[in-house]
Amino acid sequence: MRARHKPWADDYLKENQQLVPVDPVQYKGKWKEERTSHKPLHLEIGTGKGQFIAGMAEQYPDIHFVGMEVVKSIIVSAVERLSQTGLHNVTLLNQDAQDLSLLFADHEVDQLYLNFSDPWPKNRHAKRRLTYPSFLAQYQKILKPEGKLIFKTDNKHLFGYSLESFSQFGCILEEVCLDLHELADPTNVMTEYEEKFSSKGQPIYRCQVRFPVIP
Repeated sequence: MRARHKPWADDYLKENQQLVPVDPVQYKGKWKEERTSHKPLHLEIGTGKGQFIAGMAEQYPDIHFVGMEVVKSIIVSAVERLSQTGLHNVTLLNQDAQDLSLLFADHEVDQLYLNFSDPWPKNRHAKRRLTYPSFLAQYQKILKPEGKLIFKTDNKHLFGYSLESFSQFGCILEEVCLDLHELADPTNVMTEYEEKFSSKGQPIYRCQVRFPVIP
């Protein structure tokens, strides 16, 4: 579903630059010195309305969470949510994930999350999937050696495709869960989509992978 246009989004983001920096490129290679107070840096790509990242930031105050969301009309909802929490260990980026090397130096990110990414079901759109090899190469570069990625989706076909993509890339599959809520993981923080789909009895798939160390 296309997000409803919010003409006030630009002004609202400018008013909240402490949470959504206008020029995050300035922090490349300096995130922990200038933005995260030397806390571990965890990145979520596709943060949506911010339920997951807010929940994680509250649960893990000693980690700094960065959430990327390219759609302005969606990220403003995350800004509204986080502005009301008083949390100081979150940064939001209104940025595209096409070139993460513009924002993060090699091995600067400690952990990465992909939650309910667009499945792009048509074969001709495979290159847009966030688990396509070209994206995996970016993740491997910005993650610390043997860095970890946690991937959740309700889409069975995307999950199968992603497992194959991870395996062919040389990733180590540390966890593969075909029904996350049957597992009843007490540390799991749900996204908005996760709540919606799981309430209908739809299984949620999760995997945890480590990237091979670049020689």
